[in-house]
Amino acid sequence: MRNLVVLGGSSHPEFTEKICNRLGISEGKTRLTKFSNNETSVEMKESVREQDVYIIQSACGSVNDNFIELLIMINGCKIASAKRITAVIPYFPYSRQPDVPFKQSGAPLTFLPPQTPPYQPNQPNKVDDVSSQLLRKLGQASVEEQKKDSAPYREWRARPGVLIADLLTCAGADHIITMDLHDAQYPGFFDCPVDNLTSLYTAINYIRLNIPDYSEAVIVSPDAGGAKRATSIAEKLCMDFALVHKERPKAHSQKKESMLVGDVRGRNCILIDDITDTSYTITKAARLLREKGARKIYALVSHAILSADAVNHIDQSAIDELIVSNSVPQTQHMTHPKIKVFDVTSLFSEAIRRTHFGESLSKLFEEA
Repeated sequence: MRNLVVLGGSSHPEFTEKICNRLGISEGKTRLTKFSNNETSVEMKESVREQDVYIIQSACGSVNDNFIELLIMINGCKIASAKRITAVIPYFPYSRQPDVPFKQSGAPLTFLPPQTPPYQPNQPNKVDDVSSQLLRKLGQASVEEQKKDSAPYREWRARPGVLIADLLTCAGADHIITMDLHDAQYPGFFDCPVDNLTSLYTAINYIRLNIPDYSEAVIVSPDAGGAKRATSIAEKLCMDFALVHKERPKAHSQKKESMLVGDVRGRNCILIDDITDTSYTITKAARLLREKGARKIYALVSHAILSADAVNHIDQSAIDELIVSNSVPQTQHMTHPKIKVFDVTSLFSEAIRRTHFGESLSKLFEEA
């Protein structure tokens, strides 16, 4: 292919190598190192002037270091007069930030903090502050003012979605290609085109070819957020669907309880989710399915981060087989008896080929 350069970051070199092999080109030469103070150094070993450049970097391992490396590579290509720069990010960084906040153990918080600080319409100015302090010293402050001053500050969580988008576009990215974004609103943060590919049909093909008697199994969503994706697979395969629902307690002191909507007794189950990090949600759902009489439990996940003690949780869980994509490196997990990997490099290589030649990507969103 003429005028096409594919560069790979240090996060997932095997992914870049497979894409280049499928495209029939050699990988662009770069030198990625770190200085003694851990600053990232990027050196381009070949010209990218007037070339269509694709930089592949996934959000895994040292996420912040890899993201800074991606930004420097993008900016380096921009300064070197690349014609177009596309960031290919199989698993997008910080894509879960708008989601439910979690504890350090990986369990979701029972009660969510507010998204922004509470609005105070009668907030006093500095002059009022001084006068109220004088009145308080004189013992003449009202009871309402004392209550207002003693009220605790309600914490809130920053959302870095717009910041991440601005950093990529300011670095020089003209186009973003990613897969299975956790939040559908994310592409709206960008001022450049974003192609959010889906591994839906790759997952469907894996179910058809590798899960015995799949038509008799039940597709299960481990939470309400993933119901749309799970029902899409169930409809296309003409399978039954079930949902793990978290019942809201009436009293604030009570914990949420999970309940199963659907019948799984004596049947195989296929849990569908987009991301598993600490594996808390998916292992809890598998335990509930086992209690309800499920026979064999598969879990199919687009992005398996498997951080902290997630692999041990999977090993001790009711999940019989965890099926994950290679959007993040899975080399160390491929020897695990419960973990199977399906390849999505064909999806990304075809997206790169079609984008380079100006063809439509709509075929990638249709069932083969």
